[in-house]
Amino acid sequence: MVKKKTIKEFIGVGRRKTAVASVRVRKGKGNIDVNGKKFEEYFPLAFQRDTILSPLTKFELIGKYDLIVRAKGGGTQAQAIATRLGIARALVLENEDYRGSLKELGYLTRDPRKKERKKYGLAGARKSFQFSKR
Repeated sequence: MVKKKTIKEFIGVGRRKTAVASVRVRKGKGNIDVNGKKFEEYFPLAFQRDTILSPLTKFELIGKYDLIVRAKGGGTQAQAIATRLGIARALVLENEDYRGSLKELGYLTRDPRKKERKKYGLAGARKSFQFSKR
C-alpha cells in the first residue's frame, strides 16, 4: 500500500455583493487557477490582478503559494474583491502574525454594501415614474 502525501492547504471564503469566492492556498510555485482557467485569462485587467494579489505582495509571498479559486456570482470586479478577501483570510489561518497589517490595509473587512431592493410604486429602488401634470 502506497502512502498518499497530504497537502496542507488553507481555505478562505470572500464575499462582495452577490459574488462568492472560495480560495485554497497551499505551498507551491505560484500557480493560480480560477474556475479551471488561467489567472490572466479569467481576470484580463491588470488592476484586478493587482487587487487580488495585493495581500501576497504585502508580504512578498508571490511565487511561494499556489492558489485555487472558485468564484461565482456578481461581476468580475466583485469577484476580484471577494477573491482578495478570501486570500487574506486564508493567509491569516496560515500565519496569525499577518492579521494586523492585513486589517490595517482593509483586506480583512467585508464590504457590506448590496443592491437596494425595488419598492412598489417606483420604477427602481428610488427612481420614480415620469410625472405628468396634464
